[in-house]
Amino acid sequence: MSEQESMYDVLVIGTGASGMSAAITAAHQGLKVLVVEKAPVYGGTTARSGGWLWIPGTELAKQQGIHEPVDAARSYLQHEARTHFDADRVTAFIENGPQAIDFFTNNTCVQFDMPAVFPDYHAEAPGGQPGGRSMVTRPFDARELGQHVAQLAPPVPELTVFGMMLGSGKELWHFLRAFKSLESFWYVAKRFGKHFADVLQHGRGMTLTNGNALAGRLFKAGLDLGIPVWLNCPAQKLITDQGRVVGATVVREGQPTDLRVRRGVVLACGGFPHDIERRKQLFPHAPTGHEHFTPSPTPNTGDGLRLGESVGGWVDPTIPNAAAWCPTSIVKRKDGTDGVMPHFIDRAKPGVIAVTAQGRRFTNEALSYHDFIQDLVKACAGSPAVNCWLVCDHAHLREYGMGAVAPFPLPIGKHLKSGYLKRGGSLQALAQAIGVPPDALQEEVEAFNRDAISGTDTRFAKGSTAYNRYQGDALVKPNPCMAPIQHGPFYAIQVVVGDIGTFAGLATDRHCRVLQKDGQPVPGLFAVGNDAASIMGGNYPGAGITLGPALTFGYIAGRALANQAALPTSA
Repeated sequence: MSEQESMYDVLVIGTGASGMSAAITAAHQGLKVLVVEKAPVYGGTTARSGGWLWIPGTELAKQQGIHEPVDAARSYLQHEARTHFDADRVTAFIENGPQAIDFFTNNTCVQFDMPAVFPDYHAEAPGGQPGGRSMVTRPFDARELGQHVAQLAPPVPELTVFGMMLGSGKELWHFLRAFKSLESFWYVAKRFGKHFADVLQHGRGMTLTNGNALAGRLFKAGLDLGIPVWLNCPAQKLITDQGRVVGATVVREGQPTDLRVRRGVVLACGGFPHDIERRKQLFPHAPTGHEHFTPSPTPNTGDGLRLGESVGGWVDPTIPNAAAWCPTSIVKRKDGTDGVMPHFIDRAKPGVIAVTAQGRRFTNEALSYHDFIQDLVKACAGSPAVNCWLVCDHAHLREYGMGAVAPFPLPIGKHLKSGYLKRGGSLQALAQAIGVPPDALQEEVEAFNRDAISGTDTRFAKGSTAYNRYQGDALVKPNPCMAPIQHGPFYAIQVVVGDIGTFAGLATDRHCRVLQKDGQPVPGLFAVGNDAASIMGGNYPGAGITLGPALTFGYIAGRALANQAALPTSA
């Protein structure tokens, strides 16, 4: 490779939403951009995500008739972030988020839809809203990617049905009601028919939804701009000249290759979910780093953070929660490997409770996944392990499913055989099967059942918030999140601590420049996505609070790179 060929304006390391956003924005401004990706597939954590983005004040919200007060989002984020509130970065996010959405929808194939209602996770808090901030990526026809569809990172297998990705919101609602509504039955039948036709013709489903749709759309937007993407190309080190980052050494086809840049390097490596050493340092429930489970891509081992630290960047270790916690369960796959199943919405459904190893409820099961785990960690303080059990009866399991166990008519036998799903003919038998005190479990279920009849959870207020009720079953009265657990057999699934992305990251400013401890930027170095410290202060305010800032700050970084003076190609 000649010196001219290896010189770019911008080098982006990572192909998730933040990295591709930065690359697309910079290339749209006329810059020569290269994207490198450590994995053999593109899409990063984004491709395995729900594809939701939390961005207040968008045109999509206004089209829904939602015009929120100017300062509402800022007040809400200040309430959520508390002592870690970064006023400058939050302002940059709020001001640029709607612009980023407009840029992508007007100039690329990246398109979004907004449901009429999707509450903030703490909608009752100051500045919280009952809807208008969370949007989801519009489904995408993978044929648009041509041969590149083969390199798109797959979704989490446990979140598919026969390999078919289910869209969030209305589509999931249809699948849960397929045998209750003729409309839903025909919707599901058509989806399956199209999926299996695609599998026969293309070897895979071609309707991309959720995070796979976002990753696919962003990659297609990059293709349309002629942005090269090198897969299997990890970044080894940053190249500096008189304190400025002027490139990076990457490993391509087994050979170290120096890439030089005129404008800057963007770190978008997906954070550190698989960095055992940093997990030991920052995850209080994981003293060895191994007491934690994540569905995030295995190549996400903290490369971006280490690269940033190597040239003076730093990571604040005092953030209250270093990751976006998520309850997960471990599923044995056909090939013998372990799958990590996130529990996003099953806990909020009526007729399910969570109990500790002592057989006691400890929280409102319908809380957000992040809040649920915080309560679990507190409840297990001093215990040798941090876990709990989700408990339900037969009617509930076949109605809604739980974890990786799908509702009727799909069979449950394989999950019983593997031990993933525990069963007991009575509550006492179930308690013995899962190793909790039978009397305690019996007492908890009886107390829950009494409250379910009245509709008020007198102990933990399950179903008391807009978000709780949104995730419940609106057809269940008087409380969409509560129904008696009464007819055996009874079932349980063990839940452990996991995450859907990390929060602790490199300190950056409102322009996404990596900062040193003295507050001065590292010249030529930017960080976005989970490589940058979250603006949420360790909390999780609503659906899409990782991808919304990821896309927005990628857009900000791309514009900042386009607006700064280029370095000379030689001294």
